[in-house]
Amino acid sequence: MIGKFLVGVAGLSLLVGCSMAAPGSRATAELKDKDGRTVGSAMLREQSGGVLVRVEAKGLTPGLHAVHVHAVGKCDAPGFTSAGGHFNPAGRKHGHKSAEGAHAGDLPNMLVAKDGSGRFEVLTDGITLRAGPLSVFDADGSALVIHAGVDDYSSDPTGNAGDRAACGLIGASN
Repeated sequence: MIGKFLVGVAGLSLLVGCSMAAPGSRATAELKDKDGRTVGSAMLREQSGGVLVRVEAKGLTPGLHAVHVHAVGKCDAPGFTSAGGHFNPAGRKHGHKSAEGAHAGDLPNMLVAKDGSGRFEVLTDGITLRAGPLSVFDADGSALVIHAGVDDYSSDPTGNAGDRAACGLIGASN
């Protein structure tokens, strides 16, 4: 099922296997805010069971923030609307609570501490770094977006997650 995930938030560790699905199945994203400042980074790694997404951020407002993979590999500030909607190749409804399934790019919320730092780790089978219909490396690429607000996991199409606070292009790495 698309969208199954395990979560580790705010410094909690997620125990997962380290076997790779394919050589070179790694990607990164440098997350920038609306002023072009680097506020974090993301590492994505294909492994058994899905893609491990690990995010480290700083300089964000404390509280829960939605994290999504967006459909277009563009991060034009200040609003990052160039990243398009959530990555959703199967045409599903938004949210992990949706009876019709979640977007492939719907990820859990990230907790940001009082000092503005956040750590996030999730294993998702909704995306892949390999060729195919769930690949984030489709014709127009993909972006990772941290929203200003919390995802309610049900409101279509965005989960009422608010403005886009940070954005990073997902690019292949070794």
